[in-house]
Amino acid sequence: MGKLDGKIALITGSASGIGRASALAFAQEGASVAVADWDEAGARQVAQQIGARALALKVDVSRAADVERMIAAAVGHFGRLDILFNNAGVCVPNLVHSMSEEDWDRTIAINLKGVFLGCKYGLPELMKKGGVILNTASVAGLEGHCGLPDYCASKHGVIGLTKSIALDYAKYNVRANCLCPGTVATNIMAPTLARLPPEERERRMAAVSPPATPIPRAADPSEMARPAVFLCSDDASFVTGHAFCADGGWMGGHIYKVM
Repeated sequence: MGKLDGKIALITGSASGIGRASALAFAQEGASVAVADWDEAGARQVAQQIGARALALKVDVSRAADVERMIAAAVGHFGRLDILFNNAGVCVPNLVHSMSEEDWDRTIAINLKGVFLGCKYGLPELMKKGGVILNTASVAGLEGHCGLPDYCASKHGVIGLTKSIALDYAKYNVRANCLCPGTVATNIMAPTLARLPPEERERRMAAVSPPATPIPRAADPSEMARPAVFLCSDDASFVTGHAFCADGGWMGGHIYKVM
């Protein structure tokens, strides 16, 4: 018996990285999964890997009409919605004085507005019989990070939004939490960095090099999927309004090699 048997889940940004790992893990635990992503081909590949209990959807989470259609398509196909995992995100390393307004707006639109839109259109379905919202935030939503002003702002916003939703919708038996990863081996920065000249790419990557952590490596995306399963399952039935860190000890304090 799986932890999510019979549940209907929708996961954004699930063609790759944490979203893909979570879609596969949720399905393994018995859920039917709507695999939603801007990368339609990637979403279809993940859905095919899951099998008959999956639906691939193309979505731009920054567009209200897209998100509304995504929720309607998932509910129309599966009959209801039990779990909404707003995971889609981008990361554009830069400094405030050299960041374009376009890059700032894009990060906020996807990382923060996208979560708002998912909740706006998903909550009416979850309120019918209760359910779970999980939003991907970050340790960058709990502290400042060099070279990531837009990303930090968006993820701080996600945590605040999630806590507010947890308070407002508990009476509808809806729980809302954040997953706060540390460094994870994903391609989140790749699309932006690929467009830059080599010297600029190196400058930006140097600015966001993470500090040493007690577990001295990047996490595999599957190591984020397992906490996601927990937070969306009945094992976490009394957990809401929480920013759950899966960070290798990052927020426990940073290790400085002085000895």
